[in-house]
Amino acid sequence: MASISSSPRTVEEIFKDYNARRSGLVRALTYDVDEFYSQCDPEKENLCLYGHPNESWEVTLPAEEVPPELPEPALGINFARDGMHRKDWLSLVAVHSDCWLLSVAFYFGARLNRNERKRLFSLINDLPTLFEVVTGRKPVKDKPGMDSGSKSRNSTKRSIDGQVRNTKLLDESYAEDEDEHGETLCGSCGGTYSADEFWIGCDVCERWYHGKCVKITPAKAEMIKQYICPSCSTKKRRP
Repeated sequence: MASISSSPRTVEEIFKDYNARRSGLVRALTYDVDEFYSQCDPEKENLCLYGHPNESWEVTLPAEEVPPELPEPALGINFARDGMHRKDWLSLVAVHSDCWLLSVAFYFGARLNRNERKRLFSLINDLPTLFEVVTGRKPVKDKPGMDSGSKSRNSTKRSIDGQVRNTKLLDESYAEDEDEHGETLCGSCGGTYSADEFWIGCDVCERWYHGKCVKITPAKAEMIKQYICPSCSTKKRRP
């Protein structure tokens, strides 16, 4: 078994490996889909779909070694092929392949620190998932920094780490936690961030505010295309 020390080690190396494997799987599930479909014969043994670092894909039997050199993809994808609509089956394979890609990336990233893991996930999250590509939920070249519910760039807010977030902001972001925002202060009352409170960010000065301090509720925030805090609103009205 190859040592983990000989595998991709930096965030950039791991992401490069992830992206290459993903490209191979995208090809299998889109451009080469007819060939992929025919190779997944239900009469054969348990088959797996692999994406390789050279951007190729392969349908083959699982690794025989125990434990395997890398996390293994879903086993027996061929058995369900004829029992489902083709589109549904491809979507199911895509979901399992997304899980496999993440497991491989974070297997390589076992020795990364917290910030490096966060940066790795951020890079990965900037790409559409295989499921999104296969189902057509997002174009292949989209930059999924916005939630699917966002109607325009103006309906988003910029979070503390510079990434674009939906107007619902900090309390609903699965990628953030209270520890990371412990030093965030409300621009109105000076209180610190708490995950159980609704916050909203100003699109002009990028300060954060308790919703209650600026009289903005989550429901009202959904209707705001661009939020301007009271301080910036006052400055804007000055001659």
